[in-house]
Amino acid sequence: MTRPRTGTGDNGTDHATAEAPAAVPPSRRRRVWRWVALGVGVVVVAGGGAGYWLYRGLDSNIKGVDIDRAIGDDRPEKLPTSGQNILVLGSDSRAGANAALDAGKVSGARSDTALVIHIPEGRRKAVAVSIPRDTLVTRPACSGRDGGEVAPARRVMFNSVYSQVGPACTVKTVEKMSGVRMDHYVEIDFAGFKDLVDAIGGVTVTLDEPINGRKGGLRLEAGTHRLDGAQSLKFVRTRYGYGDGSDLGRITLQQKFLTALLSEIKKQDLLGSPAKAYRVADSLTKSLTTDSGLASLTRLAEFSRSLDGIDPATMETIMMPVSYDKVDPNRVVAAQPQASELWKAIRTDAPVPESAKKSPATGGHS
Repeated sequence: MTRPRTGTGDNGTDHATAEAPAAVPPSRRRRVWRWVALGVGVVVVAGGGAGYWLYRGLDSNIKGVDIDRAIGDDRPEKLPTSGQNILVLGSDSRAGANAALDAGKVSGARSDTALVIHIPEGRRKAVAVSIPRDTLVTRPACSGRDGGEVAPARRVMFNSVYSQVGPACTVKTVEKMSGVRMDHYVEIDFAGFKDLVDAIGGVTVTLDEPINGRKGGLRLEAGTHRLDGAQSLKFVRTRYGYGDGSDLGRITLQQKFLTALLSEIKKQDLLGSPAKAYRVADSLTKSLTTDSGLASLTRLAEFSRSLDGIDPATMETIMMPVSYDKVDPNRVVAAQPQASELWKAIRTDAPVPESAKKSPATGGHS
């Protein structure tokens, strides 16, 4: 029996990554989390006085959102041993450079990739939880982009929260549905994603089955492929022509690509190439929007140092367990009790039980 297809379009996604420090020796195990600090440090050391202006340019690239002020006190309690939780969104705004990526076929802005990155206390292994964009959720009362109050709403698509109300409300929605306090917010847009992949020279992925590209335009045989920025963008946006054609299948590709991207950055010796390090830092910071607590190179570098013990190769990727909605089979809802078990493990900094990784909508696989 063919599974119902979730979603109404082939919208895009991207992935946010982290930064790298300047004052560490070259190593094939360079930490992904420290890219920006690496690029900045190399530029400043290599460029002398000119490096300061390059630093200022990178710093001014980053856009900040005051999430704490927009949400206020209506948030989950921050437990003393709950580690760090970061909401990472892939934004598909068709404004500016992003318009060229779709030839103007889709207007507005969406967030079609949502990851809750959990970094346990002790900073040794990260967990990435994907939230399907077509999940029906209850949106809480929020402050909109213009500061005005937006009424709560039931049974709205998760990715509509970002497009209709904004990033702060997206954070609040995730906190309400999970009970997990988000420590930080990171958003990266399509154009920046494409440029970032090109800046590092491409990403290698391996497919167990082909992508036929009926709508997304990407055709790949099963096997190993080296993708440039444009191909990578199509890869993470692919839905039709892969698996059962659902948005849940797209999440599988996104998780596969995320692992490949992190591995590619980790093995590159950016410290040995100041020009390349700067290109990576420039493309990344131009595409970044963060909470105000991270909205500078100095703060990103400080945060990155706290994550130095994490090896991205060990990151576990999990999809929030979902089942098809009984009223609208083109949408999904959080599956219970699996979803509650997953969020409880994240909230309490405990190992995620195997039962919490099983999703009824995918036949029991996360």
